[in-house]
Amino acid sequence: MALWRLYYHLVWATKERQPLITPERETQLYSYIIGKANALGSIVHAVGGIENHIHLVASIPPRFSISDFVQNLKGSSAHHLNHLSPSQDLFGWQRGYGVFSMGSKQLEQAVVYVDNQKAHHSNGTTISSLELHNHEDDGPKLTQLNQ
Repeated sequence: MALWRLYYHLVWATKERQPLITPERETQLYSYIIGKANALGSIVHAVGGIENHIHLVASIPPRFSISDFVQNLKGSSAHHLNHLSPSQDLFGWQRGYGVFSMGSKQLEQAVVYVDNQKAHHSNGTTISSLELHNHEDDGPKLTQLNQ
């Protein structure tokens, strides 16, 4: 068994940023994501969002790549919601996701931020770097070292 302490703040949006996470779907969606993540051996520290995107603070075991983990959660949760309530609007996720790694000292702050997503969005107190994401790869910028 490997020793691991890996903390990630993940963000992804509904298809075309449509307001698909209704109050009726929210509880079902979050419960499903927590259950699926637990089944994969990960630890969910917090999940929250608003009608067009979610934030997930999780510890992902090193046997999974981050992209495989997110793809599994996104695909299976959309499938679950669409089969649970076929009469509602078709549920889907936008391509891509945002991921931010953090240390254990930042974990509590990230959990509080995610748990209070609705308040942050209604009060205009969001952290823009955690809210602005798209489906394109946006890696770290290459910088040159001064020699």
